[in-house]
Amino acid sequence: MDSSALRHVLRDAVIPELPNAYFGKVRDNYDLPDGRRIIIASDRLSAFDRILAAIPYKGQVLTQTARFWFEKTADICPNHVLGYPDPNVVIGKRLDILPVEIVVRDYLAGTTGTSILTLYKQGQRRMYGHVLPDGLRDNQKLPHPIITPTSKAFDGGHDEPLTPEEIVAQGLLTQAQWDQLSTYALALFARGQEIAAKRGLILVDTKYEFGTDADGTIILADEIHTPDSSRYWIAGSYEQRFAAGERPESFDKDFVRAWVAERCDPYKDPIPEIPEAMILETSEVYIRAFETITGQAFEPPKGDEPVLERIRRNLAQFF
Repeated sequence: MDSSALRHVLRDAVIPELPNAYFGKVRDNYDLPDGRRIIIASDRLSAFDRILAAIPYKGQVLTQTARFWFEKTADICPNHVLGYPDPNVVIGKRLDILPVEIVVRDYLAGTTGTSILTLYKQGQRRMYGHVLPDGLRDNQKLPHPIITPTSKAFDGGHDEPLTPEEIVAQGLLTQAQWDQLSTYALALFARGQEIAAKRGLILVDTKYEFGTDADGTIILADEIHTPDSSRYWIAGSYEQRFAAGERPESFDKDFVRAWVAERCDPYKDPIPEIPEAMILETSEVYIRAFETITGQAFEPPKGDEPVLERIRRNLAQFF
């Protein structure tokens, strides 16, 4: 990939003609009066609660990967999608997002404070309502997939691990909602693992976000099985690397985060300028992930029209 790709970057999607704007870390949203939401995936790369860079085609990769999975799982669970007017844009139903974040895991992996590997290494065996056996190694397959729910920190606080009993007792969800949501999550994950295996991949863990519509129906929101919401490993080398105690081979897009962390305190210091070559390499990783996951060739938009101008043109019907 040459530097001309840097001209195809969407840093933000500020469109004054659209109402009720909400700008997230990666996605820029607009709520229409009729109950629809316009969700535009930017090319921002977020880490350490900051924006590190903009990666060419990242927003298109996320939108089109999620589209692949929404279409492959529509028979399992209703989702929020109403249409795709642009490669970076989905029109969805506006939902009331449920206050529980759902992560499904099938391997002892992760680096965050709420990941099961972190908790396991701290000596915990009972977590999220599950009991894990002694003697598991880093990145080992679990006896079966488990759901590890956390509270959603809407106010900028930290997510906290929850058990199903706590979720119901605290009134975050009703028992019926939890039963439906957990059934959906495990079925979606099983479908994801099945399709990923055919592509030579292991779907290790993933995050789902659910909401309810005006009728109270539980609906899958946000994204599904994308490189940002999921961990994938390369199946062909997993056993050998696991036996050797090595980290499994993956779509490693975290080298930007590692590069920044080596040069500053990313939570406090100014972020150093990230080299152009690293930004282009990250773009290639995202594109390779899309093509491997979906089996489809990535098609960058033709011509030199700036991404935001193209999106404005495709969304003019909503002005």
